[in-house]
Amino acid sequence: MLDYGKEADRYDASRGGEPRADAAADAVRGLLPPDARTLLDVACGTGLVTRRLAGAGLRVTGVDSAHTMARMASGRLPGAIVLGDSRSLPFPDASFDAVCAVWLLHLLSGAEEAAAVVAECARVLRPGGVFVTTVDKAAAHDVGSDIDAVLAPRPVRPAADRAQAVETYAAARGLIPAGRSRFQGHGQGRTPRSTVEDLHRGWFTQIPPDGPLAARLTEGLAALPDQEVPRPDPRFTVMSFRRPSAW
Repeated sequence: MLDYGKEADRYDASRGGEPRADAAADAVRGLLPPDARTLLDVACGTGLVTRRLAGAGLRVTGVDSAHTMARMASGRLPGAIVLGDSRSLPFPDASFDAVCAVWLLHLLSGAEEAAAVVAECARVLRPGGVFVTTVDKAAAHDVGSDIDAVLAPRPVRPAADRAQAVETYAAARGLIPAGRSRFQGHGQGRTPRSTVEDLHRGWFTQIPPDGPLAARLTEGLAALPDQEVPRPDPRFTVMSFRRPSAW
């Protein structure tokens, strides 16, 4: 996994910046119950999306385990950011009307850890509250481009954020599917050159950056035309789950 403390300075610019944050926040807001007044943004990162979720009667708290990320988020939402682990959230039971986790579950080590995070999100939800999360993150980046064709032979671990798996984690905690939405990524279409850079900084977690497979993939990517031309942006999926009022 990438070191997200070190990634903080370049994180926003490398992942779509303001337009992507707007799209993500709109998708999350669209799945929240109209009477929600408090929202916890789990793994809030630099707070770019978190800041957009705040307002219009919604009080937002962000939590992140990376000191550098949390510090940046605090600059955007002073007094609203907490340092904490998503596997053991530093909040009492039933603290929030809604909880969201945008681009978190796909980073986790596997189903057991992802299930633990979903369990924590469910724990801090009030009865009638909603949990909103992105799913199928890695799959969204496969847009059928020539880059994807070069990358096809790479090993891929079972995704912890597969939609069906997330439904299972949620059901185990009594959460009921409540909605689904999609939104467009911005500035995240891969170029051959940026994909090579990602290979060698450990973005593809199953490929040792200095190993023979990385070298073969680098060669294939270097042979593609339009080295600096982005391929299509991904479209991301968001799902929501409701905690029954009589839970």
